[in-house]
Amino acid sequence: MYIQKKDLRNGYNEYIKLDSPEGRLAMMDVGLLILDPGESFVLKEKEKEYAILLIEGKASFQWENKNITAERKNPFDYDPWCIHAPRLVQTVVTALEHSEFYIQKTDNEKDFPVKFYFPEDVHTQKAGSKGELNGTMRRNIRTVFDYSNAPYSNMVLGEVVNFPGLWSSYPPHWHPQPEVYFYRFDKPQGFGAGFTNGNVFELHHNGLLLITDKFHSQVAAPGYPMCYMWGIRHFPGYPWEKTRIDDEEHTWMLQKDAKFWSEK
Repeated sequence: MYIQKKDLRNGYNEYIKLDSPEGRLAMMDVGLLILDPGESFVLKEKEKEYAILLIEGKASFQWENKNITAERKNPFDYDPWCIHAPRLVQTVVTALEHSEFYIQKTDNEKDFPVKFYFPEDVHTQKAGSKGELNGTMRRNIRTVFDYSNAPYSNMVLGEVVNFPGLWSSYPPHWHPQPEVYFYRFDKPQGFGAGFTNGNVFELHHNGLLLITDKFHSQVAAPGYPMCYMWGIRHFPGYPWEKTRIDDEEHTWMLQKDAKFWSEK
């Protein structure tokens, strides 16, 4: 399922809500927060943990007795800043410049300390070296938090930088836990294609793809780098632990001696 909103406004723009049909599939709330200088947004949940990730801009994050200012020019060249908080904790985000944020929430009855992730806390994997399929699936995979560093959480959050004209989430793979991808392009006319649940979707700036139980992969159009936030919801008693089930039809290409056509 693909969701593209055309009526985005300042404030919180809801894409998926837990009590909606889409939310029951995703098992999460997902939204885009847009703030102009001086505008603030207050988030406090009675039953949900939440993460607020700065996509771009400059803003202050205030919670409990702490105040941190974050600045990110773009999501392609710079790592994210993100706050991850449990239920009943209030966070106030105030824009110092025009700022946009990805927000993800889900049910969690556990209490845990608030964690603020600075860019240097984010792990980046440079995947798909030039030696693999001539570099056609080269991408940067950023992980903000997952089961390995936040086992108390019911969700995972990260980003992928998909280089122009190249593929990511490739070879096609799947995992039982639901996942969402929220897309950003360096230019608003940028586009790509997403393959999931047996369908193909044209991807655009601020679009969201909901992935449930089928193989998925995507590609960015030449000239348009694509960055997408990726969020996974753990199943109760069955967390996602970097589990990846590749499509057997395409695993041949991962072999060291894989032979494939290239121009002579």
